[in-house]
Amino acid sequence: MNKPLHHFFTEDHHRIENLLNKATALPGQIEMEFYHQFRTRLLRHIKMEEKTLFPAAKKVNDTLMQKLMPRYRLEHGALTALLVPPPTTGLVNAIRYVLERHDLAEEEPGGLYDICEALTHGQTEELLLLLAAVEEVPVHPPNPAPIAIDAARRALERAGYNFDEIIKGSNEPSV
Repeated sequence: MNKPLHHFFTEDHHRIENLLNKATALPGQIEMEFYHQFRTRLLRHIKMEEKTLFPAAKKVNDTLMQKLMPRYRLEHGALTALLVPPPTTGLVNAIRYVLERHDLAEEEPGGLYDICEALTHGQTEELLLLLAAVEEVPVHPPNPAPIAIDAARRALERAGYNFDEIIKGSNEPSV
């Protein structure tokens, strides 16, 4: 079965992952130009899901989407919060950890993208046009204030993750 929405979002996941890989290609260093591109691309991706894909699927089956969306919205919130503080090895490890689980749940057979694809079947071309037109989310420079990492920890916790446990193996003390 042809799955253009699934393909669109999965390819975007790969582009986002590649930017993060470029940003962290040198051990112990973060290339800020690539990290900035990663941040803006991930935020745009989240915006595409939240503002276009979810509402379109919700119009077709509100009950089902009301059951599915909370997990993804909590993870989107956690990822967004993790993008606020300056990147560290531990922070990047936490981002990767959440992204891996989040993307898998969206991409796996019967996952969120398959469900949304089936629900919005008659609107695929229109949705792809809308998605392509989504503008980048403006971002501020990373915020080094302790409140930024505290907010990220709380957002991760709400999404069911523990920051300290995720970064234990990162060779970096907790932030």
